[in-house]
Amino acid sequence: MRAPSGRQRFNVLGALNAVTHQLITVTNESYINSGSVGQLLEKIAGLGLTTPITVIMDNARYQRCHYVLEIAARLGIEILFLPPYSPNLNLIERLWKFVKKECLYGEYYENFQLFKGAITRCLSETSGCHKQALSTLLTHNFQTFQLAIGDLA
Repeated sequence: MRAPSGRQRFNVLGALNAVTHQLITVTNESYINSGSVGQLLEKIAGLGLTTPITVIMDNARYQRCHYVLEIAARLGIEILFLPPYSPNLNLIERLWKFVKKECLYGEYYENFQLFKGAITRCLSETSGCHKQALSTLLTHNFQTFQLAIGDLA
């Protein structure tokens, strides 16, 4: 079985509009850090939306740092942190799973540029050829539970 030698990194940090499914991304070939998150927040603010903006994030250190919180406050963006170990509550995690299935599983890329191109193309088609598949995947349907007072004892 052919396998690539060495390791190159292609990072995608993204924000997904929960209503329109518009995708905003920041990519790099080094590491995601607080600077990358700041770039993403700047891109979101640059859309000129007139409605309040809430960005849902997990608990990565580079997202919870003072630098990111300052940028968000300056841009008027509310940050909502998910509880630990609950990525299923963030719609973008469903998109990442879809991208992996479409581009990575069972695929071999001769070189890094082909690999990066496949991911970039897939992400650019979220509102194009992948729109139908994503419309059923990126829903607001979450399972909810009601606890009775006795359940907590």
